[in-house]
Amino acid sequence: MPLPYGKAICYSGYRNGQSPVTSDYPSYEQIREDLLILESDWDYIRLYDSSVHAERVLKVIEDEKLSLKVLLGNDLAAELSNSNCPWGADYSVMQLAENKAYNVRGLLRTVELSNRYSDIVVAVSIGNEASVDWTDHLVSVESLVAYALILKEKISQPITFCENYVPWWNKLAPLVEVIDFVSIHTYPVWEYHGLESAMSYTISNYTSVASKYPDKPVIITEAGWATKSNGRGIEVHNASEELQCEYLKQLVDWAENEQVLTFVFEAFDEFWKGSEHSDEPEKHWGIYYESRTAKPAVKALLSTNR
Repeated sequence: MPLPYGKAICYSGYRNGQSPVTSDYPSYEQIREDLLILESDWDYIRLYDSSVHAERVLKVIEDEKLSLKVLLGNDLAAELSNSNCPWGADYSVMQLAENKAYNVRGLLRTVELSNRYSDIVVAVSIGNEASVDWTDHLVSVESLVAYALILKEKISQPITFCENYVPWWNKLAPLVEVIDFVSIHTYPVWEYHGLESAMSYTISNYTSVASKYPDKPVIITEAGWATKSNGRGIEVHNASEELQCEYLKQLVDWAENEQVLTFVFEAFDEFWKGSEHSDEPEKHWGIYYESRTAKPAVKALLSTNR
C-alpha cells in the first residue's frame, strides 16, 4: 500500500466570507488554529488543490512541526462541455482553451509544492471528480492519463485520482494502469439511503472497485454525512447530527477493522458552498461547525480514533 493505514480527514479551511472562487483565503493564523484542533486526532489530511490555501497549510505544518501528513490535490477546470451536468456546463471554445492552460499551470504548481514539501506531502491527486457524468469540470480520460504521466516524471510521491466510485468501473480503467492507487468517493446519503442501509452501501461501493482491480490499492478519499438539508438532493429528515455521528462511527470502525485508509468528509462546515439557502446541504458536512466548535460526531470519533 502506498500509504500506511491511519486516521484521515478532508480539510478545507474557508470560513464565512471566504471562498476559493473569490480567492479570499484563510489566513496563516486561521489555518494554524484549525490544524492544532485536528493534529492530535488525525494522521492525514486531504487538500483539494495547490492554491495559496494549500501552500499556507503546508507552511503551517512545517513551521509548527505538526505530525500531519498531506494528500495534496490539484484543481481541474472543465476541458469539455457536459450536457449531463444538472446545473449547466456548456463552455465556449475559448473558455475551454483557457481552462486547459489553467490546468497545466495548476499541475506545475502541484509539482512545485510536492517537491518543496516532500517530507509532508505523502501522495498527490491529479484532480477531483472530473470524470463522473454529472461534473461541471469534465476532463477526458486521455488528459487525465497525460497529467498522471507528467506527475510521475516530476515528483517522487505516489499519485492517484479522486473520483466517485462509478467511473472506476470501466471509464477510468486506462488511468488505473498509470496511477499508484485508486481513490473513490462514496455518499449513500446523496443516493437516498438511510442509516439502516448506508454502511452496507458504502462497503458495496468500495468492494465493486477493489474487486475489479485486485492488484491496485484502493482507498476512500471522501465519505461523510450532512447535518442539515433544505431538501436539495438530500431529504430534510435524512440529514442530522445524530445520523452523521452514527454513520461516521460505523465508517471509521469498518475502516479500522479492514485497514482501509478512509478520509472522512469533512473537518469544518463551509458556508461558501452551494446555494444561498442557510440549510443547503453542501454547507453542512463538517464534524466541526464553521465556528470551530465540535459537533456530536467529534466525541464519537475520538473514542474510535485513539
